[in-house]
Amino acid sequence: MLGNLSGASRLFPIVGDPIKYVESPMRLTRTFEERDYNGICIPMQVAADDLDAVMAGLTASRNVDGILVTMPHKFTAFAHCATSSERAKMLGVVSVIRRNLDGTWHGDMLDGLAFVKAQKDHGAEPEGARVLLDGLAFVKAQKDHGAEPEGARVLLVGAGGAGSAIAIALLEAGVGELVIHDADELRVATLLDLLSGLGRGRVSGGPPDPTGCDLVCNATPMGMEENDPLPVDASLLTSSMFVGDVIGGHGLTAFLAAAEAVGCKTANGGHMVEAAQDVMADFMLRKTSQHDHLAGVLPSPGRGIFICHRPAPAPDCRA
Repeated sequence: MLGNLSGASRLFPIVGDPIKYVESPMRLTRTFEERDYNGICIPMQVAADDLDAVMAGLTASRNVDGILVTMPHKFTAFAHCATSSERAKMLGVVSVIRRNLDGTWHGDMLDGLAFVKAQKDHGAEPEGARVLLDGLAFVKAQKDHGAEPEGARVLLVGAGGAGSAIAIALLEAGVGELVIHDADELRVATLLDLLSGLGRGRVSGGPPDPTGCDLVCNATPMGMEENDPLPVDASLLTSSMFVGDVIGGHGLTAFLAAAEAVGCKTANGGHMVEAAQDVMADFMLRKTSQHDHLAGVLPSPGRGIFICHRPAPAPDCRA
């Protein structure tokens, strides 16, 4: 996979803390190789207080063409971007950054697109689905695995930066009803207020109860540690539900294991990361991504899409 590695190789670090669970170094490097591009993604463990210093170094390193951003940096990295996409501006967060021609950085938030794509890839059919949103943060993946979000009743758990991006992607995909739950009630209230004028599906807050939902999504960090509680009461899951989890690099999470035990179709964070590779490679190499058109690139404010609040910093899922 590193057969082309040389002094001419272009670098695309992924920054986060912890970093040992990320899968993008292998996957994105392989995608570059499949495109006959001499690029490599390398992991960098960067503590929250060290991001400014690291960004200064990466900016000065002229063979660094792009940066992948994972927790806890998705909010703070936005401030290092001279330009950004509309969705990144709406959320105040970024998950990917690339060089502008003048050497500055351009950011985007691709987590929501990737999450929707991954859920579809693994058989979710969100028509009539009700989304419940509970927890802290959520990022990435659904359409190519069979989900049909049009008219869906969906439950999304987690209203952090990634969760907000996923909410945008789900609503753009045409879900019929979205229920949001977060431990921070003020965060939910603020988000609901901003979503009220969207005119796409029904959006409301509620408890983390998946009863009556077709699609249940965990957008929180719950599941990264062995003794974490489940984001949703597993006794309320039924075989008709599709369950997605953003946690990757940890094997089968307890939440997905409980879902599969009752016959649910599932998608995990690894599927989400896999689904995101072409989207990320297109972004880094400045190519128009078909996934932007499939999931709906956000238009400017006032053209039928909501402006999301900037939530308080919170852990996000893994890239």
